[in-house]
Amino acid sequence: MTIATDLRIEPMASADWPSVCAIFESGIATGDATLETDAPEWAPWDRGHLSVGRLVARDRTDRVLGWVALSPVSDRCVYDGVVWESVYVSEEAQGRGVGRLLLDAAISASEEAGIWTLQAGVLAENAASLALHERCGFRLVGVREAMGQDAGGRWRDVILLERRSATVGR
Repeated sequence: MTIATDLRIEPMASADWPSVCAIFESGIATGDATLETDAPEWAPWDRGHLSVGRLVARDRTDRVLGWVALSPVSDRCVYDGVVWESVYVSEEAQGRGVGRLLLDAAISASEEAGIWTLQAGVLAENAASLALHERCGFRLVGVREAMGQDAGGRWRDVILLERRSATVGR
């Protein structure tokens, strides 16, 4: 894998939503990125995600090549430091280190905000995402068998991963 050195990681803005949504829809279309069948509108997506760790990767032409976002796992105060992480990379940018740059930046931002655990659910067939998360320090928690059905009605296993901060919450 070649790490892209011509990228900028920046906070996601509402104006980025068309690009972010297109990348999300492309992930949906693969059938192995998510069990979601449709991308939401900006407003509900925005409400469901934290401002911390909400980032995009841009190339020299300002095109968005990928994004990462965090969402709460629970509204209970005891879980304030535990979040769900989602990372997506455009098809043309895959294999260039975009996901690694985004995930590393989200990890740093989350720790600066006092978040001690990132969780991720990855479909069992998504080898690239599983490898990315492993490289970024996530560990296997377990397999959630037949967690949900995909658009074709097939029951899918979801690999539950987590990354515990070495510096926050210790």
